[in-house]
Amino acid sequence: MSKLVIVGTVAFDAIETPFGKTDKILGGAGTFIGLAASNFNVDSAVVSIVGGDFPQDYLDLMSDRNIDVSGIEIVKEGKTFFWSGKYHNDMNSRDTLVTELNVLADFEPKVPENYKDAEVVMLGNLHPSVQMSVLNQMPTKPKMVILDTMNFWMDCALEELHNTIKHVDVITINDEEARQLTGEYSLVVAARKINEMGPKYVVIKKGEHGALLFHDDNVFYAPALPLEEVFDPTGAGDTFAGGFAGYLAKTADYSFENMKTAVIYGSTLASFCVEKFGTERMQNLTASEIHKRLDQFKSLTQFEIELN
Repeated sequence: MSKLVIVGTVAFDAIETPFGKTDKILGGAGTFIGLAASNFNVDSAVVSIVGGDFPQDYLDLMSDRNIDVSGIEIVKEGKTFFWSGKYHNDMNSRDTLVTELNVLADFEPKVPENYKDAEVVMLGNLHPSVQMSVLNQMPTKPKMVILDTMNFWMDCALEELHNTIKHVDVITINDEEARQLTGEYSLVVAARKINEMGPKYVVIKKGEHGALLFHDDNVFYAPALPLEEVFDPTGAGDTFAGGFAGYLAKTADYSFENMKTAVIYGSTLASFCVEKFGTERMQNLTASEIHKRLDQFKSLTQFEIELN
């Protein structure tokens, strides 16, 4: 089993969907990734920053899931990063209503000393130079560096993003972002171009249409589980990344074949995340529920065919 370092926001979210709305609740990429990865009982630490307004109960929630929170800096006189959004009826598009960076504006991540030898690093969606500063703190290159990013950084920090991408093994982005980063419409061509930028593996997330994994000339497709109700898609991509990274850290096997399984675990956990607002569903998830849903995934994709 490998140590896992997770870098990302620990935040407050306020969400409105066709199913209802919330006041400030626990959110942030680092939170979703950490909770998802905790299902694999890995030795993980979240590196982030919060303000004095962040409840101790939320930190205890993570600690109770064996997530090391010593890398979460608390700025007592500061306020925690806050994001508010409203989803449209199709649940695929949303409007950002409020973004308050607060303490995140001056975030300088500090990896705890006992995690500087981590074999797996999951760089959640942050400014590329912040992500790079984490890698610069590792005395030796981790065996597996996974990076998540978004179109915002492609718009305002493209040069820094290209520099950081050179140093990672896996990149996870959605289909729209893959096209923007490469200028290619075909996702196969886009993945090849991203591969040439540095990452050996490219994961392209397609929301309710699943995810694609690319490595050299190999392609693997994992569907998303059809759900009767999607309450809140916030954090689904981060939960996918947490499941993916958590499984790789648990198995310490970074082959393409094992990554296929990691993608399935990521998709499985993301299917739970969307069933409730925020992190609510992920907080109470059991191993038996995960195994049952993995069986559903298996039956969804397995078939017999006779080739004459």
